[in-house]
Amino acid sequence: MRGEIVDTNAAWLAAELSAVGFRVTRKLCVDDDHERIQAALAALGAEHDLFVCTGGLGPTTDDITAECVARFLEVPLERDAPSLARIRERIVRAGRSPTASNDKQADFPRGARVLPNERGTAPGFAVEVGRARAFFLPGVPTEMEAMFSNHVVPALAGLPHDPAAQVVLRTFGLPESGVNDLLAGIETRFRVTLGYRARFPEVDVKVFARRDDGASAERAARKAADAAREALGSAVFAEGDVGYPEALGRLLVERGVTLGLAESCTGGLLAELLTRAPGSSRFFLGSLVTYANEAKQAVLQVPPALLERYGAVSEEVARSMAEGARRVLRADYALAVTGIAGPGGGSDDKPVGLVHYALAGEMTTARQRIFSGTRIQVRRRAAYAALALLREHLLGEPPA
Repeated sequence: MRGEIVDTNAAWLAAELSAVGFRVTRKLCVDDDHERIQAALAALGAEHDLFVCTGGLGPTTDDITAECVARFLEVPLERDAPSLARIRERIVRAGRSPTASNDKQADFPRGARVLPNERGTAPGFAVEVGRARAFFLPGVPTEMEAMFSNHVVPALAGLPHDPAAQVVLRTFGLPESGVNDLLAGIETRFRVTLGYRARFPEVDVKVFARRDDGASAERAARKAADAAREALGSAVFAEGDVGYPEALGRLLVERGVTLGLAESCTGGLLAELLTRAPGSSRFFLGSLVTYANEAKQAVLQVPPALLERYGAVSEEVARSMAEGARRVLRADYALAVTGIAGPGGGSDDKPVGLVHYALAGEMTTARQRIFSGTRIQVRRRAAYAALALLREHLLGEPPA
């Protein structure tokens, strides 16, 4: 509530519940206060068929969710022996000693159905609150997501919901407003709802359809998504939960080629993006982060004369870096990035945001851009621009 922690759980749950056909009509965040939590339970239980609550199931004094639910239902807390045994076993396995604070996590309102937590110490539980079926899950996102998929979704089969389907198109290269403009008329034409989510610098397009039955909803969403893909052209790089670097990695695997990197202003960000998804070892050989000129010379064999004549931020040095990385790493392709990420270090000839990047393969291609934004934004835009250069080469098509 003080803004120190961002609530990502609500967004994730809303997307998952919408995907299985529920209309999400309210998101509520409540502080660790007994009266306000119980007031929220009363309102949610009176107005909804289902709600999911996350957080407040841990071992500390501010974890009061189970206690508040028990008070609201006017039942005592009872300790669940199987849960207690699992909690203690997990703590001992981690090399620690269980405490009374940990034992508290095995206390649930009488009559609650316990939901095991395979990834942490805090089990969840399910009860009836008013007219609503209510599920209470831990706040740690990885634990919450697994428990929702494993224990909550199977329990929702009997609840009333509208058959729905959704297709998510992943785009890069166009601003959110540009994507929106290209899709004008899609909603009316296909009777679907379009939603947008910016994941800088990517933009997701969610094509959502409700119909009388699941099959009809899937057909409607698919038909509208196909029309949206046609309108957006090469800006669409994938569907579903696939980011731009992962999509490029899959393309490299399909082509059976390897990639190496030489990074200066991005400082390893390109490597981090490419190795975030599993399986990157099938194409990625390594990144040479050569920030200083001395490192560019020693590691990549960039000629001192190039650095002296053109400077580190130049097309000539970007080309030499890419060719050096390809040679040192013995890669089929190598990308190099050098620039001025800011906020200082710029000049009239080379302003903040100037980035040179190059791709070395059978031949070497170089580009330059002046990116706006903060240091973080410039570095991220530079990394994506380099990836786009490689994707453009592999697909033989111009960028969006």
